[in-house]
Amino acid sequence: MENGRTDAIIEEVTCAYWLEIETTINYLAISVDLDGIRAEEIKKSLAADIQTEITHAQELAHRIKEIGGRVPGSFALKTEQASLQPPEDTTDVVAVIHGVIEAENAAIEQYNKIIRLCDGIDYVTQDLCIKLLADEEKHRREFRGFLKEYEND
Repeated sequence: MENGRTDAIIEEVTCAYWLEIETTINYLAISVDLDGIRAEEIKKSLAADIQTEITHAQELAHRIKEIGGRVPGSFALKTEQASLQPPEDTTDVVAVIHGVIEAENAAIEQYNKIIRLCDGIDYVTQDLCIKLLADEEKHRREFRGFLKEYEND
């Protein structure tokens, strides 16, 4: 791989790594913080997805190292997920659902960006991101389903 392109791939994979880490933090907080009977299914889904997000971050970290990058520590974390913060009203399930969909959209956009960047150059990273993209699309679909249910009430 040419060095400039490798650097760009490392940068974008690192961005995806941070998205997964930040999502993990927020899913953990929300899965504990939400209140109410209607929140239970959302809490269960987010709690179960924490491990998936951590696994994604681990896979991305390994790939960063494999292609010559360095996996950053917590001092490099710049948080951006305003819409995925635990809501002030701990029963505001709809706000959480919207936040999850927005976070999944950001991850999907990032993986698509990496897939395009890697095309014809780094098939291993491209393949990893295609696999992770499928997970994110599945999770977004699940939460779009939750939103439909709430909008029909």
